[in-house]
Amino acid sequence: MAAADELAFHEFEEASNLLAETPDAVTTSGSGQLTPQGHVAVAVDSGGSYGAEEEVEESDKTALLQEKQQPGFWTFGYYQSFFDVDTCQVLDRIRGSLLPRPGHNFVRHRLRNRPDLYGPFWICATLAFVLAVTGNLTLVLAQRRDPSIHYSPQFHKVTVAGITIYCYVWLVPLALWGFLQWRKRVRERVGPYTFLETVCVYGYSLFVFIPTVVLWLIPVPWLQWLFGALALALSAASLVFTLWPVVREDTRLVAAVLLSTVVLLHALLATGCKFYFFQPLPLEPLAPPPQATSLPLNLLPPPTPRSQVT
Repeated sequence: MAAADELAFHEFEEASNLLAETPDAVTTSGSGQLTPQGHVAVAVDSGGSYGAEEEVEESDKTALLQEKQQPGFWTFGYYQSFFDVDTCQVLDRIRGSLLPRPGHNFVRHRLRNRPDLYGPFWICATLAFVLAVTGNLTLVLAQRRDPSIHYSPQFHKVTVAGITIYCYVWLVPLALWGFLQWRKRVRERVGPYTFLETVCVYGYSLFVFIPTVVLWLIPVPWLQWLFGALALALSAASLVFTLWPVVREDTRLVAAVLLSTVVLLHALLATGCKFYFFQPLPLEPLAPPPQATSLPLNLLPPPTPRSQVT
């Protein structure tokens, strides 16, 4: 136990010297009370520092609560966060979809749990526009090679392409996300992606078809199918490598059927666009030439007699 002398109030030598030089000086304690001359009181303000820390903690909590408060579903600010990406991020995600690698998860390594709708929206819009334009250019080039082909601008192809692409990018991921959610309840180890992550993966996977559609203007059928098969392989591989970490914990039958369905739907989209937008119009049936009709003998005029030479 500490001695009584240790707990007693002690004067500081330096303070005593200063007070000896300036005897009229007045000192104050930490509590704001005046102390008599010749003595220096040392007080520890135990509550001041803790009060400041509490104020800092309260301000931090307030800032965190303000950050967590997200705008409503019906407001513009709610959707603004899905378009908060820069050019470098979009280009990096496009490169990831063009160069799929086994074991390289597009969602974890490219999206990093921050899906966006900016890239998928403009990729789908560009693909629909390019499909409609190149489909019309194919008919123009075919007409120059064969004048018998009749060409008229087909503006409805823009609408058909837009509806097809956007429905595919939204409805197929919705069905896939719902199926994975159901399988998550059946098998707890299956962890599906969010709906926006699935839409983002599908949107970026269609970028490879934009240059492919432009290359389909080359009037060589086998070369067109070669470009289409290469684009389909890259796009489907990007989807399979991304979905495989999610479905590999499920049964082999379910995983095989799910991945096969994804690839089949992707192939149907590419093949349908090839047949619909890049088929020349059929030749217009030419009017048959007028044929000479034979008249009955009784309707023929009588022959004129030859004039005799006299």
